[in-house]
Amino acid sequence: MEKLLVIIYLLISVTLATSQSVTDPTTFLRCIIQQGSNPPDFTSSVTYIPTNSSYTTILRRRIPNLRFDKPTTPKPIAIVTPTTWSHIGTALACARELSLHVRIRSGGHDFEGLSYTSTVPFFVIDMFSFKSVDVNLTEGTAWVDTGATIGELYYRIAEKSNVLGFPAGLCTTLGVGGHFSGGGYGTMMRKYGLSVDNVVGSALVDSNSNTYTDRVSMGEDRFWAVRGGGAASFGIVLGYKIRLVPVPERVTVFRVVKTVEEGAVDLIMKWQSFAHSTDRDLFVRLTLTLVNGTRPGEKTVLASFIGMHLGRSDKTLNVMNRDFPELKLKKTDCTEMRWIDSVLFWADYPIGTPTSVLLNPIVAKKTFMKRKSDYVKSPISKTGLGLILKKLVEVEKVEMNWNPYGGRMGEIPSSRTPFPHRAGNLFNIEYIIDWSEAGDDVEKNYLARAREMYEFMTPYVSSNPREAYLNYRDLDIGSSVNSTYEESKIYGAKYFKSNFERLVNIKSVYDEINFWRNEQSIPVRS
Repeated sequence: MEKLLVIIYLLISVTLATSQSVTDPTTFLRCIIQQGSNPPDFTSSVTYIPTNSSYTTILRRRIPNLRFDKPTTPKPIAIVTPTTWSHIGTALACARELSLHVRIRSGGHDFEGLSYTSTVPFFVIDMFSFKSVDVNLTEGTAWVDTGATIGELYYRIAEKSNVLGFPAGLCTTLGVGGHFSGGGYGTMMRKYGLSVDNVVGSALVDSNSNTYTDRVSMGEDRFWAVRGGGAASFGIVLGYKIRLVPVPERVTVFRVVKTVEEGAVDLIMKWQSFAHSTDRDLFVRLTLTLVNGTRPGEKTVLASFIGMHLGRSDKTLNVMNRDFPELKLKKTDCTEMRWIDSVLFWADYPIGTPTSVLLNPIVAKKTFMKRKSDYVKSPISKTGLGLILKKLVEVEKVEMNWNPYGGRMGEIPSSRTPFPHRAGNLFNIEYIIDWSEAGDDVEKNYLARAREMYEFMTPYVSSNPREAYLNYRDLDIGSSVNSTYEESKIYGAKYFKSNFERLVNIKSVYDEINFWRNEQSIPVRS
């Protein structure tokens, strides 16, 4: 009854209202009421403004990065949680009428919080209600809504088949919308490429609320752009049609760890030549973390070689002993499991965890975090590697994931999708820095450590441009919510290389007013 009275009051006040700032949430709510075909339903269960008791819960539940979950973080004037395509059209009509920026959220994992923060007046369209996954075994395809998580996608595939999977990310609470729109890589990329390399269809809503239900209606240019070019620069993607890939009934996973004192340097040297060139059924990630040394107060680096082979353990051992005998992988290091269980292994769940945990879309433990990225095209010398390990000890707190390329990644042309980082890359680097202590000074300290490590790596990584991965969003490499074409070329070249120009051309045709924009969006041509 209370909600109904509020709605009636707002409807009456529309005729009495004078000019108000678009930063006023009630102005937005009035617009929604005027535009919507079913106002009571829309305002009570789909649109949330700060005075609504559920607003904070809705906003915070998909913010894994505590850097953007502070009282001082700019908040949206409203959150729209559409359950139908028409809800999206209504919200966009109000964005146009009130000159509001729109932020689109699926999983909320964007490391710089661009899907739910902004420095200008904005509202959020949160796609979490769009989470259906329809698996078609006859076609070997699936339709996945943009608000579904990677975990939900994996679970629904495995629910239907034990011999089909999909190449996507390791973090199970990633939203499909953001993950696919930046490329999407995982443990099967050397065999099958990226997520976007296996996307065969999509649906999209543009800034004028027009809905395109397939790649034909949206046009091949836009379909190309939303598969790795950052879909939020082109519209709201409703979902993707994907091609499923075959997986064996059993795969093999392993983890072998060595400190520097136990010979890690020589093993890392060998990994650099092995990981990108070995059997494409094999993916071996290298992680570098700081641990306590053997003496009190001493620190050292631990190298973890974490692998998955698309086959039984006997074959895994044959390949490893042939291509990486120095690691001395043993039968006891290997665990055979279903592909769906390997998803849990990579997400650091204990072996034996029920797969139903994949249906939980919320991050269990939130933390403060920063990510950066690099690409390595030539092996790092033993001298250089020694200096890097020493620097990791010096700066502390920074960890690294080194992810091998090669295989299928080296065969797909760099222009096939906007994601350009293909042949010529040995591996990419994810710089990881997480912390739990709050405070501006603490944050500055941790961010300084991440940037110091990144700068130190300059001689060992790609240059002209120094490449970066869009899904490891990093505002340090350039940003502006109203970037000009020339300003945007700085980060555009790093994320997309020569594909940036084609993205700008597409943007200039389909969004000439630059409606879809954020701090690192694709600009229109000047």
